Amino acid sequence: MNWDDVRIFLAVARAGQILGAARRLGLNHATVSRRVAALEEALGARLFRRTTTGSELTPAGERFLAVAERMEADMIAARAEVAGEGDEVAGTVRIGAPDGFGVGFLAPRLAPLTERHRGLTVQLVPVPRFFSLPRREADIAITMERPTEGRLVAAKLVDYSLGLYASRDYAARHGLPASRAELAAHPLVGYVRDLLMSPSLDYADEFAPGWKASYEVSSAFGQVAAVRAGAGIGILHTFIAGGIADLVPVEAVPQIRRTYWLVYHESMRPLRRIQSVCAFIATLVDRERGLFA
Repeated sequence: MNWDDVRIFLAVARAGQILGAARRLGLNHATVSRRVAALEEALGARLFRRTTTGSELTPAGERFLAVAERMEADMIAARAEVAGEGDEVAGTVRIGAPDGFGVGFLAPRLAPLTERHRGLTVQLVPVPRFFSLPRREADIAITMERPTEGRLVAAKLVDYSLGLYASRDYAARHGLPASRAELAAHPLVGYVRDLLMSPSLDYADEFAPGWKASYEVSSAFGQVAAVRAGAGIGILHTFIAGGIADLVPVEAVPQIRRTYWLVYHESMRPLRRIQSVCAFIATLVDRERGLFA
């Protein structure tokens, strides 16, 4: 069995289509198709089912995927050891994070890591979306839920709070609700429900059953901007809103708690650059744990 064929198989499985895999690998479409066919012939099994939208794994392909990922992990570990990966932190690490944590916490704090390791490039992608680690959309992901499936390594980072806030100007002009029931008399700033990347982010009803926002923004910092502009009362991260002088909390309604997890694929475990970035993030959070309390 040719390792290059296995590597190409993994790329197609993760991209979900031969054309997408060819782009990632820098190969032409025909070459990728030919190498996948060669692997299928060597294994005596059909690995992909061609569809109008791409390539789906067959049951045999699903079984071989687990084998191929173990092979990949062994290859990564071998290359790291032979190349002296342990002696230098270098290469590229992509971090996928929700925008609240990514922009509000990580972005202004990552520079010392790349200053310390000049051969390291950190790519921070702080957008409200789900990142697939098996498909290598990110090397490290910050999630709001601990993964329960797949060969993923997860470590709890920190619990954080969300609460209701309004601008000082809004509070001066309209007052603040003295109870949960009084929220209905105020315009509410919320999120776009059908664009949520995780069920744990659908928390509005925990503040007010039947929460109905008149202004919905699909990013945490967009919601902050709307509330600061006086659009109404919104649900904001306390570690962000607490540092903004022109925002005031709505203390009549209790805050809620959520958790950030740091997650990476098992095959990345041998790489020192992954471990170094994970350790740096964990140290940052631990040092400023009071910010999230």
